[in-house]
Amino acid sequence: MSALLPLLGFFSGLILANSSFSPQLRAVFSAFLSRLFIPIVIIYNMVFYQAGSLSLMLFSFFSAILLFFIYFLLSKDRLQALCFSYTNMAWLGFPIAIALFGEEISSAMIAIYVGGSIFGNVWAVASVSTTPLALGDMFKKVLKSPPVVALLLAALFRVLQLQTLEDHQWIEAIYQFSKWGMVFTGMSVLGMWLRKTKVHWVDLIYSFKIALLKVFCGLVFCSFAYYFLAIANIHEYIGVMFLLFCLPPAANIVALETHYQGTGVSAKYIASGTIVSCVICVLYGAVVHLS
Repeated sequence: MSALLPLLGFFSGLILANSSFSPQLRAVFSAFLSRLFIPIVIIYNMVFYQAGSLSLMLFSFFSAILLFFIYFLLSKDRLQALCFSYTNMAWLGFPIAIALFGEEISSAMIAIYVGGSIFGNVWAVASVSTTPLALGDMFKKVLKSPPVVALLLAALFRVLQLQTLEDHQWIEAIYQFSKWGMVFTGMSVLGMWLRKTKVHWVDLIYSFKIALLKVFCGLVFCSFAYYFLAIANIHEYIGVMFLLFCLPPAANIVALETHYQGTGVSAKYIASGTIVSCVICVLYGAVVHLS
């Protein structure tokens, strides 16, 4: 199921992309993914907490900051640096992680996603905004983001001792349905989006060079974390930690750019980066399964 569901979702998206209602369906799927399925999966994994989640969260957050400044020093372009550092973990990272490593990796991927999401909610807006944002406004935005709301609810449920319930089959059923929904809707959105996107060779070549630099940074960061950071069960999580550096720019960057700057330059970076990333993830999956 974990291997077939992403493919089913992706090809469904390719087929549905030609329908007249595909824009509405894409919006609905994205909303369900970001506001329902992912928050439920976050709440479950944080209530039934596994060691190492906080460390993975911090790893993801600070890795994104380092990636941003590395590319900003090279390009002097905040938008390109944001595309390099803010990755698409929602509707692409989760399905690929589950397909490569199985459903048992969900808790690690959740922690990595939350760290990246906090980075995105703070740094993405600051990067594309033409006027300085008040610290209070940023803090409110982070608190209202679905991943952080899910974390707060999870903390409340742990205080209420929800994790000690002996009979929680209904909770498990909701969690399993949310994981399947997360994978299917994520890959469907990817399929619908790629079917309607035009990409030129020059964009693919640029994205391939950027992807190689990002993979190299991932090798350095993950090697440092593996040998020098005290992350519980890191030998089990190192594979999904590296996957973070194989993913493309987050799709909502172009929406933020359009809102704050009135431009859509990042769309070509996102589109070509997604295509290149899919190839890299397939190659990475082959290495994982052959090793």
